[in-house]
Amino acid sequence: MNNGEFFATVGNVLKNIDDFVWGIPLILLIILTGIYLSVRMKGLQIRHLGKALKYMVLNEKGGTGEVSSFGALCTALSATIGTGNIVGVATAIAAGGPGALFWMIVAAFFGMATKYSEGFLAIKYRSIDDDGHVLGGPFYYIEKGMGEKWKWLAKIFAFFGLCVGIFGIGTFTQINGITSAVTNFFDPNVSWSVSIFGREISWVVVITGIIVTLCTALVIIGGIKRISHVSQVVVPFMAVMYVLFAVALLVCNAGRIPSAIGEIVRGAFGCGDAVSGIRAAAGGVLGAMTAAMQNGVARGIFSNEAGLGSAPIAAAAARTKDTVRQGLVSMMGTFIDTVVICTMTGLSIVIAGSWAKEGLVGVAITTDAFQSGLPFAPAVSSFVLMLCLVFFAFTTILGWNYYSERCLAYLMGSNKSVTWYKWVYVLAVFIGPYMTVSAVWTIADIFNGLMAIPNIIAILALSGVIAKETNEYFKSKAYLKK
Repeated sequence: MNNGEFFATVGNVLKNIDDFVWGIPLILLIILTGIYLSVRMKGLQIRHLGKALKYMVLNEKGGTGEVSSFGALCTALSATIGTGNIVGVATAIAAGGPGALFWMIVAAFFGMATKYSEGFLAIKYRSIDDDGHVLGGPFYYIEKGMGEKWKWLAKIFAFFGLCVGIFGIGTFTQINGITSAVTNFFDPNVSWSVSIFGREISWVVVITGIIVTLCTALVIIGGIKRISHVSQVVVPFMAVMYVLFAVALLVCNAGRIPSAIGEIVRGAFGCGDAVSGIRAAAGGVLGAMTAAMQNGVARGIFSNEAGLGSAPIAAAAARTKDTVRQGLVSMMGTFIDTVVICTMTGLSIVIAGSWAKEGLVGVAITTDAFQSGLPFAPAVSSFVLMLCLVFFAFTTILGWNYYSERCLAYLMGSNKSVTWYKWVYVLAVFIGPYMTVSAVWTIADIFNGLMAIPNIIAILALSGVIAKETNEYFKSKAYLKK
């Protein structure tokens, strides 16, 4: 068996596992959980969106924690705003058609209630160790909220969270996205290459991989505070830059937005000429609709991580005593990530028709959309997109290092085990560029799904506590005075 046959076989095995994990049962579980929580909390993602925006930028005074609420949100956003917003949206639409964006937004809307619940539980059940470090996240609200007899479920979550960090969202997908974007800009024809693992790899990949690995090592050694400081500078700046360019694209193509929206809605239900090829490959309208839903929800969860259980690990470190307040701040992560940024990316891709062009994969789809839709020289659009992706992905690497460290610390029962793990994580970043794109995203999807299951179980089990205290809070005089 040659290298090509081996990689093809591995790819098929991973695809079958991914299809099983992200089957209809898990998709329905995630969406129905968000719907259930939205109903129990009376649509708080609509009614209290304004207050959430206020809390997001107005830090609480006198709270207990390691970083500000805004710092915690930026740390969470650093882990969510990444390749999922640029590459993930593109791969979802390429695989499921324009309708995938519709299901991504639907999942995000209800996911805001799920993300709120995660932030709420993170503060309610967190604890502080002997060294003064805040400990919180799904493993703690499973153990303390559901009881000691459910500690095995907390361990399962921590194990899959560790795998997501080191094999999925945290390392391989991000560094792969970074090196692909830089290579597409500086060496698109791979004319300056070296043979590695039987594949021709551009020297740009090698050099970029080394630089990012070194930068990662320099930041993560400083722990949550240094990660938070870097994220508070990089995330807002790059998010604003990306949004401005996406808005410029949409404004320049405003006349095509209505037809693109129509295409997205029709595609969500397996209809329309745009998805005829997908419909034929998937075996009809129902198959095309399932493909759109599966890809949209899976990539949406990958991007905003609502229900995954990662964001509450960062939320637990926030300097606050107010569970509801931090829940609302956490909720904004999903809104910014998917409802705003992913929607802009998806609309740009559908307007340009880049998703259906032959030979375009991953970041190349989004790059083509920006080059086609912006009134700048193609090199300018490509450079801006490359820059955004590099910084988005880099901060995601940083955020997920913290998440996976917390998972490992919980599994080992000691923070001392984390020191050597930082170097293992750096090593994973180093080898990530040499993984194939399809394998990288499939592995990430698999671990995402497995990580979500124990977290969703815990949220549903504790939903009564969340709904009761939340509804009482919004009726209280203390809230009405704020």
